[in-house]
Amino acid sequence: MAFHDTSVEVMLSAEKLQARVAELGAQITKDYQGKELTLIGIMKGSIFFLTDLARHVDLPITMELMGVSSYQGGVETTGEVRITSDLTKPMHGRHVIIVEDIIDTGLTMKFLLENLGARHPASVKVATLLEKPSRAKVKVQIDYKGFVIEDRFVVGYGLDYGEKFRNLPFVGVMRTD
Repeated sequence: MAFHDTSVEVMLSAEKLQARVAELGAQITKDYQGKELTLIGIMKGSIFFLTDLARHVDLPITMELMGVSSYQGGVETTGEVRITSDLTKPMHGRHVIIVEDIIDTGLTMKFLLENLGARHPASVKVATLLEKPSRAKVKVQIDYKGFVIEDRFVVGYGLDYGEKFRNLPFVGVMRTD
């Protein structure tokens, strides 16, 4: 029995995730043909999505990581976004895709778009694995979207609960029974 069998119910299987990530990678490859591209993964949750997506983008890419937080350890956002780890390279003149695990309120992504826009990239687009539109407080443009989900607390494929469950190969819902 796996450690998660009694606590997590599968919402999106590993196979379904991989198929959708491959489709997103193919679309990005088509959209950025002939351009240099930088993928910016938002730590820690996007790491699995970022890695798999990068493998499906058939272009010479660079990757950066950026840490931001609005949760401070809980399951509800505080609404205050702060940078916990900044980029290592300038973004001026680069084509950038922000790669995020989940967009729910939109507050973190709005902050990121404003912050990165001030660095004068050639373009900035957004890729997210999951979107929870029912929780949106601000509207943000999502250019590459994996799945739209209902308002449930999800774990796996990078998403955590108390820093655990990130390593699950699927996206699941914590059981409450």
